[in-house]
Amino acid sequence: MTHAPWWRDAVCYEIYLRSFSDSDGDGVGDLAGATSRLPYLACLGVDAIWLTPFYPSPQADHGYDVTDHCDVDPLFGSLADFDALLAEAHRLGLRVIVDVVPNHSSAEHPWFRAALAAGPDSSERDRYVFRNGRGVGSEPPNNWPSVFGGPAWTRVADGQWYLHLFDAGQPDFAWDHPDVGDDFERVLRFWLDRGVDGFRIDVAMGLVKADGLPDLTSAQLAAETGSADEMLRHSDWPYLDQPGVHDVYRRWRRVLADYPGDRMAIAEAWVPDPEAMARYVRPDELQQAFNFHWLLSEWSGDAMRAVVRETLAATDPVGATPTWVLSNHDVVRTVTRYGDGARGLARARSGLLAMLALPGSAYLYQGEELGLPQVDVPPEQRQDPTYLNGRGDGRDGCRVPLPWTTGDSGDDTEATAYGFSPATVKPPWLPQPASWGAWSVQAQETDTTSTLTFVRDALRLRRELAGTLGRHVDTPDLGDDVLVIRRPGLVCVVACGSAPIWLASFGVDPATLLLASRADAVVDGAVQPDTAGWFRTDVR
Repeated sequence: MTHAPWWRDAVCYEIYLRSFSDSDGDGVGDLAGATSRLPYLACLGVDAIWLTPFYPSPQADHGYDVTDHCDVDPLFGSLADFDALLAEAHRLGLRVIVDVVPNHSSAEHPWFRAALAAGPDSSERDRYVFRNGRGVGSEPPNNWPSVFGGPAWTRVADGQWYLHLFDAGQPDFAWDHPDVGDDFERVLRFWLDRGVDGFRIDVAMGLVKADGLPDLTSAQLAAETGSADEMLRHSDWPYLDQPGVHDVYRRWRRVLADYPGDRMAIAEAWVPDPEAMARYVRPDELQQAFNFHWLLSEWSGDAMRAVVRETLAATDPVGATPTWVLSNHDVVRTVTRYGDGARGLARARSGLLAMLALPGSAYLYQGEELGLPQVDVPPEQRQDPTYLNGRGDGRDGCRVPLPWTTGDSGDDTEATAYGFSPATVKPPWLPQPASWGAWSVQAQETDTTSTLTFVRDALRLRRELAGTLGRHVDTPDLGDDVLVIRRPGLVCVVACGSAPIWLASFGVDPATLLLASRADAVVDGAVQPDTAGWFRTDVR
């Protein structure tokens, strides 16, 4: 029998560390807090966790501006705390994936400080993208914009400019310099030696820039006015999805192959189509790449069906399985994106059921299992650099610390933090809404109709069915109002329109219902609007 790596069909849970669980009352989540909640995740039924950056950092972009990839910021704990988390996760049967940030460093990184001190034409500056300005040097080297707003160039005291596709505190590495590739191999081996199971690669499509750093065209500049995720979906731009990134990941694949246990890496690659995504998961490159086209799809049978078909058509020829995702720490939460309120929650539960019915792996974002909506954080309390740089509302609304308890214990600190902090020395780093207790784990864990119970049931059933389902997928053309996903052994039906979907019309017996997105999803042989169900079929 062919060995199936653990990650091919795994369900992975993203822990946005700052907002998951705070063990010491400073208002910021940490490694010890995350460790204390691992039994909850094991009970939820996930196979792995992904930790967002916990490395030393000035926190200009909440940890994605790294000064040392081989240590832990005291804000989050210590290396001993990380080792304890890793050991406990493995004891519970959970794999651990850590974030690695190879496109840029912090401006406080020792290399960048050395580059500033050394001056123009130095070997130290060659590790980053420094250039002379245009004209008399007072204009940036080209017209590239920052994803976070404003120009992608900042001028230093001696007149040169450095590139930062994101915040000015995040200078881009020059990946044509051998020191950069060598250092990241050292980073990978450091964490692999400690026992991590994999890596999530931040901005995986952005490492290599086109020769000559050409200007953007007027059409590209016009597209830049969209949201940050729209901006990152253009492969024809000279700093995204360049062919050279694949050489980097071929090297990383060889590093991973040196270690036992099916170590893996997954690309955060915002690319324009599934064909571009599939290039990251060719047999000699990475094991996974997020399928953001599923996340970006409209609530529509035609739209979701097209994503499924195009994704499978792109990944099958390279021998890869898709990685489905509906939410993460960079996008508006699914409930709100799908319409907010009761309708948004109903659609989010149905979309999750559809995602879990597909072959391949799935990633959940913390709070997705609670059905959390996006929070409207007051402008004066927002901290995301995209908001501070004038690029929309920012991402704070999906990063508000989790509610673990109802806050009704009578303990003022508990009421303030909803169990996120055991005793609040400082308030949570982002404010939690007054309604947060109703969405909490405590409020939902004994409620048989809750989203938490539904997700636990879905993950349990998915695991039970995993060995019996065939990998072939059929998505029949049944119109915009319905998505049907057929696999040998399972049919998932999602009602996307305003009218019920009659199961008999496409040969599904209502009596074979295995799981529904809510108790009243299937009534009188029809799937109700904005709901979904799994149905058993004969395996052929």
